[in-house]
Parts: sequence; structure tokens; C-alpha cells
Amino acid sequence: MTTLTAQSLQTYFKQHRDIEGFSENFCLRIHRTLSWLKKAEKAEDLDTKFIALWIAFNAAYARELDQVKDRAVFNEFLLRICALDEDKRIYDLIWKQFPQSIRLLLGNQFVFQDFWDFHNGKISEKAYKLAEMRNRERCLSALEKQKTEWILEVMFSRLYTLRNQILHGGATFDSSVNREQLRDGCNILALLVPAMVEIMLKNHNEIDWGKPFYPVVKD
Repeated sequence: MTTLTAQSLQTYFKQHRDIEGFSENFCLRIHRTLSWLKKAEKAEDLDTKFIALWIAFNAAYARELDQVKDRAVFNEFLLRICALDEDKRIYDLIWKQFPQSIRLLLGNQFVFQDFWDFHNGKISEKAYKLAEMRNRERCLSALEKQKTEWILEVMFSRLYTLRNQILHGGATFDSSVNREQLRDGCNILALLVPAMVEIMLKNHNEIDWGKPFYPVVKD
């Protein structure tokens, strides 16, 4: 499977946007996503790389500034991507290229939000253990049935917790305690996000990808 880079996606984007009539909103979404993918490829540390990759993902899916709805919006985006993945690129990445990294991430309690809710006194230990059991059962079921969309949903919920830790000041820069999950997160996002962009480019007219917030406004 050919490795996708920001440059190869940029080349495809420039070659097809005028011929195929990409909308202005779609072009802006892709342009912003690729800019952060380029930054991620040049990053020299895991913290910066992860932040740039998450912003690239955010630029690809986000529609409105509402944290309550944010998870629902990106879960809907993941379902769309899986449904449009005719070349099975996402499927191959999940099940053939890095299944071990995914298993390690899904088994890491430090990126499971209920673990932190318990330690911060928001939920009881019983509630945490129940959530952990249900989450593990869902993961095992997804792995057994090779349900790509289920794995993506659970995996990105873990990555979202990691994202919150870093962007909300809940982690030390270059900390030794979170290298494992950051390394796995970067490895996964560095392959998945470009694949998602490729699917978007090849299906720009199939669905409404939405209007990016913070449009370019000229004086």
C-alpha cells in the first residue's frame, strides 16, 4: 500500500480541484488539513507531532464550536469515512498495518476517560470498573468481528482523552510518563489522517462535508 504524504495529497488536490469543481468550503477544509499534516511531518518531538496531527484531523471533520456535540460530529465523520472507503485503505491500516499499536492503545488505562473520572472523584470505583468492563467487551467484539467503524470510534475516544490531557495542560512537555501512548497515537494518526483526506478528495461530491467554522474573511 502506497504511503500517503502531505505533498502527494497536495499534488492530487491541485490537479483535481478545478477539473472536478471542488467547492470553496471543501477546498478551505482540505487546505487547512494539509497545512497541519505538513507541520506534523516536520515535527521533531512527539508532543508537537501529536498536536499537529490532531489539528489536521480536527480541520478535516469539524463543523461547529460545541464541545458537547464535538464527539458526535467526529464519530459521524468516522462512519462516513468507513462507508466511503471503497479501496479498503482504512480497513487495511486497522487490521493489517498496525493492529498491535491499536491493541496497546485500547488497553492503556491512561487514555481511558473513566479512569481519570474515578481518580478525580467524579464517578465511583464501581462505575469505573463497570465502564472498563463494557469498553473491553466492545473492543473484543469489534476485534473479533473486524468492525472497523467500532474500532475507530473506541480508538478515537482514547485519542480524544490524550488530546485533552495535552491541550488543556494536563501533561508535561516531553514527559517520560506518557511516551508510550503518545508514540502509539502519533503512529496511528500519521497514517489514518492522510488516508481520510484521500477518501475525502475522491468523494468530494458524494456528501456535504460541511462549512468550516472560522471562514476566511477579507476586509
